[in-house]
Amino acid sequence: MGEAMIEIVDKFEKMVYAVLMALLMVVIAISLIDLVWLLYKSWGATRLYMLETSVIITILGAFLLVLICIELLDTIKAYFYENTIHVEIVILLAIIAISRKVILLDPSGMSGIEFGVEMMGIGVIVICLAAAYYFLKKAGITIGPGKPEEK
Repeated sequence: MGEAMIEIVDKFEKMVYAVLMALLMVVIAISLIDLVWLLYKSWGATRLYMLETSVIITILGAFLLVLICIELLDTIKAYFYENTIHVEIVILLAIIAISRKVILLDPSGMSGIEFGVEMMGIGVIVICLAAAYYFLKKAGITIGPGKPEEK
């Protein structure tokens, strides 16, 4: 009885991951179309080398969003096929996401103190993520279905 229930849960989990991958592929396609449209509009409005800073920031934000989605898809795919969480990929995904946040940060709607506190918080997050990535690479650790393993 217990083994049958675990098998049902495993199949359900695989089905959920498959649906998540399909939905994420739709999001990636839409994000990519949006990025191409942004580039087309920007290029049509002016020369590509004369773009305003805000337009370049918007394009970089859209580009990083597509990159984040692809990395997330890779993480889900790895878990789907290998039943292994690639912690290294998850940390890299977080680093890319926080980089996107820094690039898109608009300080005009904040006071100086709010902006400073936000930048300090982002700095702490970046340092922690970089340290985690460094220690993972140094230790060569990946987390599998049962327990931590060393490569």
